[in-house]
Amino acid sequence: MHAINQELFQKENVQKAILTLVLPTIISQLMMVVYNMSDSFWIGQLNDPAQIAAATICVPAFLFTLGISNIFGIGGASLMARCLGEKQYEKARSTCSFCVWSGLLVGLLYGLVFSMFSKSILYMIGATEETYLFCKQYAFWTVTLGSAPATMGALFGHLVRAEGYAKQASFGMILGIVLNMILDPVFIFVLHMEIAGAAIATTLSMIVACIYFIWFIKTRPKESILTLQPKYYQAKDHIATEVLLVGFPSTLMNWMATASNVVLNVLTAEYSTFAVAGMGIAKRLDTIVFAISNGIGQGVLPLISFNYAAKNFERMCSAIKITFVYSIVLATITTIYLYFGADLTTRLFIEEPTTVAYGREFLRVICLTCPCVSLTLIIMTIFQAAGKKVQPVILSLVRKGGLDIPLMFGLNAWMGVMGLAWAIPVEDMLAMLIAIGLFIPFWRKLINN
Repeated sequence: MHAINQELFQKENVQKAILTLVLPTIISQLMMVVYNMSDSFWIGQLNDPAQIAAATICVPAFLFTLGISNIFGIGGASLMARCLGEKQYEKARSTCSFCVWSGLLVGLLYGLVFSMFSKSILYMIGATEETYLFCKQYAFWTVTLGSAPATMGALFGHLVRAEGYAKQASFGMILGIVLNMILDPVFIFVLHMEIAGAAIATTLSMIVACIYFIWFIKTRPKESILTLQPKYYQAKDHIATEVLLVGFPSTLMNWMATASNVVLNVLTAEYSTFAVAGMGIAKRLDTIVFAISNGIGQGVLPLISFNYAAKNFERMCSAIKITFVYSIVLATITTIYLYFGADLTTRLFIEEPTTVAYGREFLRVICLTCPCVSLTLIIMTIFQAAGKKVQPVILSLVRKGGLDIPLMFGLNAWMGVMGLAWAIPVEDMLAMLIAIGLFIPFWRKLINN
């Protein structure tokens, strides 16, 4: 491990160490939101609600690739950082190789399976006769062909961050995002490819990000734990078990979010294509808070993991306290912005009045519990950083799918289309209360060590 990075984990002022790790990660996560919004923005300039709806409908299929990257990325990053804290450098190297090659294989398999059943899957997740052809074009490039680069881009970011290279991990993500933002208008308008052009731009940008990460890892000094060499690949010594069990909750949360989005799309589609497009815009804007909280969590995870394994509980507790403050303050500020700027922000994506009206009202409801989301995600990250298995699984199940899907059906029957929006903040509040209930015993034990 690079001496500077070891100093960062062990001795650097805690607040400075957190900012060093977290700021680049937050920026890259926010850029990811901008990148996701870029497709919606440029597709929205076509002023065709059916194409915006199609991009929204395909989100669950794309989220599945992020679930794959999380199981190997977050699980691998946690184990690698804990190995560093225990000075088990060879095991950390083997973990890196296991995650890289396993993640690539699963990503390729997902793309293959999706291509075989794409029509059935697209209709199952909300496509209609009006949107199917657009969904098919978008999903072909981003899922069938893009599943492997999408999986590996995010996976590489997690693994690189595990050794303290937060800036480099963020640069790789931002490189792909900026390229996507540049290519979107070129493919959509200059080459007249519309929604297919947005999808091609997305896949090309992910491939470039992967190339950067491969170059970065291959140029690390020989003492680095980052490796692409298959000779280090092994699943024994509890590597596979630790990676999969620790990473699984994040993957489960992504997959539950996929199921949640499918249900939301299907129920919203019963009202109109305008409602689906409006909900899609509102949900994408709401991901700003998720991105900030996720950035904080992913950035601080190696620091907490390292000090937990090294049994430096005082430093770990200090890092947790500061992380909570940062995440809640930033989430509160974002909530205020989204609520009062809902109309203006929605109009940035489309001028069609019915879609704007839906998007504005949905956003004002969904954003109300952003601080709750932030707190829940940070608590889940802390459990994963410490290598805990049960608590993250519980939170993954209740965070998405376990609570909000029943709420969607119930509130939809009671309140109509706005009930679908209200199901989200109600679920966020309940999930936060459960997270706090799980965290308190862990925290008491931690401070008494």
